[in-house]
Amino acid sequence: MTVVDAPVALAAAPSLTPSSLTPYSTTLSSAPLAHARLRAAAARHAEEAERTGLLHPEAVEAMTAAGLARHFVPRRWGGRAGGFAELLDTVAETGTACASTAWCAVLLAAHGRLAAHLPTEGQRELWGDSPDVRVAAAIVPPAGRLARVPGGWTLSGEWAFASGIEHADWVLLASLDHSGGGAPAYRVLAVPREVVRIRETWDAVGLRATGSHGVAVDGVFVPEHRTFLREALVAGVADADAAPCHRVPYQLVAALLFAAPALGAARGALEAWTLLVGMRRLPDGRPLTDDPAVQQTLARCSAEIDAARLLLEAAAARADGPAPGPAAVALNQRDAALAVDLLTGAVERLLRTGGARGLVAGGALARAWRDIHAIAAHAALQPAPAAAAYAATVFPSGV
Repeated sequence: MTVVDAPVALAAAPSLTPSSLTPYSTTLSSAPLAHARLRAAAARHAEEAERTGLLHPEAVEAMTAAGLARHFVPRRWGGRAGGFAELLDTVAETGTACASTAWCAVLLAAHGRLAAHLPTEGQRELWGDSPDVRVAAAIVPPAGRLARVPGGWTLSGEWAFASGIEHADWVLLASLDHSGGGAPAYRVLAVPREVVRIRETWDAVGLRATGSHGVAVDGVFVPEHRTFLREALVAGVADADAAPCHRVPYQLVAALLFAAPALGAARGALEAWTLLVGMRRLPDGRPLTDDPAVQQTLARCSAEIDAARLLLEAAAARADGPAPGPAAVALNQRDAALAVDLLTGAVERLLRTGGARGLVAGGALARAWRDIHAIAAHAALQPAPAAAAYAATVFPSGV
């Protein structure tokens, strides 16, 4: 599929309705088809999703059918305990069509990985009937009020930015535990979606359809087996039988996962830009694509997108590799931040050279520009902290 004919191919993709979905299979033959259907559904509803601020139900069901919810779920519950490189590919491909869908897709997988740190009984409550449970989360920063009661905790309060909350079955929330008498512990708790109130606070310039609203709970009881401490995310699952994806620390992969939709958004911007300039003519009647400035924009932006892809693939390979050390964490943070910086710069250049048609509301190029700026604003992708973490692994201490 070339850059120019990609939207035409998507338009011809078979229709996907919730009734036509089949359970996700781990067979290699079914996965590519499910992923293609996900991108097709994302493309069909991208403009509507941005306008309404809601993912279309077809796109949500397609995410589940493509195995995103179960991607990191432990195999004992029927999950895949999959890898980061394959997730990067799926999310980036989806983001080419709709970055909001890609954002929810990657977090659907990521939150399943977080929930895998629950005690066994808590995991059973989530996945005992199916690994395709959709989990949302608002764990950074911790908020709310936590009180110790017999058998567990009561939780009250409000949290911000719970992406995907509108189509979640469970929600992970974080609060500080002061019950120990010393420094407060950072505790993560799993609560059913039906006890959570959505506060419709998300009305952003980009990633409009992610539903990253605030949430609130009032005196909800959470049993001990549905909680874990943040230290488990930092250390990874200690069980010798745990899959590689569960043994890596949260800091190693957080920036990588947040960056994956940006790769797709930049690819989508390049596709849209290529179509736009292909329709225009120079004053002498020749195609605009004969203009050296246009050719240089194409070469530079496509190279920057490819360079960002290589950085993210290297980060995914470290995450999938054997026993990554502290230096790998800093490398992944550095590479994810730089990749998003490259991608944002490329999309900026494409928008500036795309002409008036590229600025039309609802157009794919303008939407990609808004979405990638929303992604680049995420705290996990800021260049300064990433640079400081990397420098600490290079410069001698105290120098």
